[in-house]
Amino acid sequence: MLGCVRIATVRQMAQVITKDESDGRSYVRRAMKELAELGLAETNGKAGKHPIWNLTPAGQKALADGNELPPRPKAGTGAKAVKAGFGPHGVAVTDMILASGGRKHLTDWQVEVNHAIKETGLSFNTDAVLALPTKTSEVRLFELDNGTMSQARLAKEVWDYERYAGHRVWEGARGTIGNTFPFWQRHRYTRSQTFPRLHVVLAGKEEHLLDNRLKALADDVKGIAVAVWVNTLPRLQRGEPWYEIGVDDPDRRRRRYPEPVGR
Repeated sequence: MLGCVRIATVRQMAQVITKDESDGRSYVRRAMKELAELGLAETNGKAGKHPIWNLTPAGQKALADGNELPPRPKAGTGAKAVKAGFGPHGVAVTDMILASGGRKHLTDWQVEVNHAIKETGLSFNTDAVLALPTKTSEVRLFELDNGTMSQARLAKEVWDYERYAGHRVWEGARGTIGNTFPFWQRHRYTRSQTFPRLHVVLAGKEEHLLDNRLKALADDVKGIAVAVWVNTLPRLQRGEPWYEIGVDDPDRRRRRYPEPVGR
């Protein structure tokens, strides 16, 4: 589990490895203590009173050597994020993953996935990406707001996905007319017919405040031309439905963003 989500508490790990309505936290504590003694796992901070666990570089290497997960050479252990104070956010991301069916297909998740376009300087990290193909897209994108950023910044992060989806690249032999294509479809999600749907999860505040934040976000991104679904973490954990606040519209994106100049 730590190889997929990078950081987790004993409660979260027990939620994955034990049966429903069972409490396996004592077992997990013993197992993590043994891994720590072997130098394969460690704690670097807490979420409230609960230690946050992550693999050490040796633990990550042991996992890779055992071919338990697809190769992820650039993935960190999560220790730096915890030490920098981002532990609670990472724990909330893990809760989001578990609430989104992560227990059934945990190895299909990656966290902190970078999306960048050098030509425009746009670069941002997606909190979690689920590689669970649908009829039209090979992945689903997940962003979690733990109640620590301003409403304006949250809205900007969502709009960044439209900017990413709207960027096009010119292709064609020199001297020919050529054509333009979506950057993401040519260089990132090559098996997707549509830009991946973005799921935004709101956490870190009392539920009525999260509901207010949800409504404000819907207003702030009104008219966005990518598919955006939003939910609060408590509602997601209860199995309640997502709210659609953005619809994929490639024609509108093409009108909004300038076409690249051919060679």
